[in-house]
Amino acid sequence: MRPPRLARHRRKLLAAAALLAAPILAHLGIAATTRIEPPPIRAAAGEPEARPGGLRVLGPAYVRRRGRILEARLSGSPEEIGHQHGRLFYPEMVQNEGTLYEQFHRHVPVAPLRWLIMDLSRLEFRDVDEGMTDGVRREIAAQARAFSPDPFDGVLPTYHRFVFLQSLYDIALSFEHSPLIGCTSFALTGTASADGHAVLARNFDFEAGPVFDEGKAVFLVHEQGKIPYASVSWPGLIGAVTGMNAAGLALVVHGGRAGEPRAAGEPVVHTMREVLGRARGVGEALAILEARAPMVSHLVMLVDAGGEAAIAERAPGAPLHARRGRGKVPLTNHFEGPLAGDPRNLRVQAETSTRPRRERLDERLAALPEGATIEAAIDVLRDRRGRGGAPLPLGDRRAIDALIATHAVVMDATARVLWVSEGPHLAGRFLRFDLTRLLDPAFDPALDTAEPDALPEDPLLTSGDYAAWERAGSPHEGGERGNDNP
Repeated sequence: MRPPRLARHRRKLLAAAALLAAPILAHLGIAATTRIEPPPIRAAAGEPEARPGGLRVLGPAYVRRRGRILEARLSGSPEEIGHQHGRLFYPEMVQNEGTLYEQFHRHVPVAPLRWLIMDLSRLEFRDVDEGMTDGVRREIAAQARAFSPDPFDGVLPTYHRFVFLQSLYDIALSFEHSPLIGCTSFALTGTASADGHAVLARNFDFEAGPVFDEGKAVFLVHEQGKIPYASVSWPGLIGAVTGMNAAGLALVVHGGRAGEPRAAGEPVVHTMREVLGRARGVGEALAILEARAPMVSHLVMLVDAGGEAAIAERAPGAPLHARRGRGKVPLTNHFEGPLAGDPRNLRVQAETSTRPRRERLDERLAALPEGATIEAAIDVLRDRRGRGGAPLPLGDRRAIDALIATHAVVMDATARVLWVSEGPHLAGRFLRFDLTRLLDPAFDPALDTAEPDALPEDPLLTSGDYAAWERAGSPHEGGERGNDNP
């Protein structure tokens, strides 16, 4: 018979071992039951070939630098496009994903807490791929297969991880303090813009690290059976947040909050891509948006070559609400339709920078003379003052340009032309991308050696003020993630 003290110690040791084993067993159980498997795909082959002038070519696809912006053409079936993306952009994708993990480690320095967050995310979004079309899943599978060697396979298997990365916009927006509540856009149609062109201008504010600003890309996508389109984002993303197609339909997406986020539904970046690939005007775009169920609430601004403009307000479980507009149409991050009184939307207005930016945007648009030029639109996007022209510190989130945008774009839907910020943020030049020429299947980048047309950089960059702001640690005041609420 064991002595009573020894028995008590043994029971304590067993209890301690059980406590230690429980989270490990739970982690292993979650890993085993939530794995997302890739669909069967046809194998795509080929490696990038280096050409003069920094051009990399893989079949009909290519990538090159235009100033500080990457320009790429992807063409073919979903499997072919996924393979081209994964091989042509392998170095950039490694850098981007590594940056995301660095940010995750910085914000969550305790390893067990990181594991807990990852496990809870795997449980919550274990069926996220079911909201994706078969073509999207096949493209992701081909991209994952092409991403080799995979330096991050210890985090999650490549395909499973890529499905999460392609859903990151929605997953991030499902959190209350998302880094995506900060975009500013406006449309100019009819007499509001030069020559009556339909223009859509936007700042995409995304605080995930400077690599997404420094490594931005303009994708020229020719998917079989779809309308060719251009998308401005970053290497690795196969969906769209900012784009325009060959028919002259332009769109941007903004984060918002209303209703309850859902783990089921189609990730918004893939819905935006579907709109670009199928819609020739605002009416067709709204029909596509109405037919698809979103995971999270957001706002979509649409402009077409015919001068139609609309804002689509989308939230899980709620009917789509479209606000049509002409002339000068502003947008920040709050709902103004039936969901305006939603408690989450009211909190966004009370605690984020959406209201101050909207008030300043309304002032700037009201002061724009008729026939506003592309230069005038860029000047509005670069505005760093508060309501009434009140000075704000550099980087203040209450400004339209808070020095957090990873890209800014002015899209002329009538002329099929993009003007894209070169960086840093909006301070650098805006480069011209002529989609009529670039989306022509016969376009040969090897014969296009001239420097791209550009609009000049902001004087902020040469005055020394921007460098001083960087030396001060690039502070950001005002707004939800800043030191002061707006």
